[in-house]
Amino acid sequence: MDILRGIQLNFRGLLLGLRTPRLLLLGLLRFLAFLVIGVGAAMVFFAYHQDIIQLIWAKPESLWVLWLWYLAAWLLSLVLLALTSVLGYFVCQVMFCVVIMDQMSRITERLITGEEKKPTAQSFAAQLAYLIRQEIPRTIIPVLVTLMIMGIGWLTPLGPFLSIAGPLAAVMFLAWDNTDLLPARQFYPFAERFRMFRRRLLFHLGFGLPFLIPLVNVLLLSFAPVGATLYQIEKGNAAAGDPAALD
Repeated sequence: MDILRGIQLNFRGLLLGLRTPRLLLLGLLRFLAFLVIGVGAAMVFFAYHQDIIQLIWAKPESLWVLWLWYLAAWLLSLVLLALTSVLGYFVCQVMFCVVIMDQMSRITERLITGEEKKPTAQSFAAQLAYLIRQEIPRTIIPVLVTLMIMGIGWLTPLGPFLSIAGPLAAVMFLAWDNTDLLPARQFYPFAERFRMFRRRLLFHLGFGLPFLIPLVNVLLLSFAPVGATLYQIEKGNAAAGDPAALD
């Protein structure tokens, strides 16, 4: 059920974002940033992917092995394209979209609850600097995990299985990058927030699965902070009076 709930909240957030003018404007700004950087990353990949494949495994002359080379090259192209997209996404996040994501989350929180929880008296600039610092580990951890999965796939016979597991892990981290916005703004320690993510892997898998749909994923990623904030608000309401349920 957590997987289905994740998918549902992703699309609920999209619909709410499209109906709310301020969220729509911010979502379109994210969409344009994704489009520019994503297209640039894809162009770099298609310019060099043949050289990368040849570097890893030179094209064999034997017809008995050639079909296996084509299969491996096709799988590797998918993995490299997914990795390029993820890296482009995280560059976009750190350089352009942290402020936009935070504002979308704040607007959604005020829209649903009528107020924005401010646990500290820190200025907006101090909060923003903190959120930018939090984006760095949320960027590094997914990239390291994705590279580790790819490395294991290249070095072991698990390549075909890991070519599926890698993108699934990537979209779970993409989902967490959005669901972590509200806890980070409330200054939960990073270790606690990461533990909350690990205890809700199925939800994050469901929330992230639509990100695998070509073209649609760019639109969904643009408005993902809305659905992620809805999730945190509903989770907090359900856990009212029971702090352990927040895990």
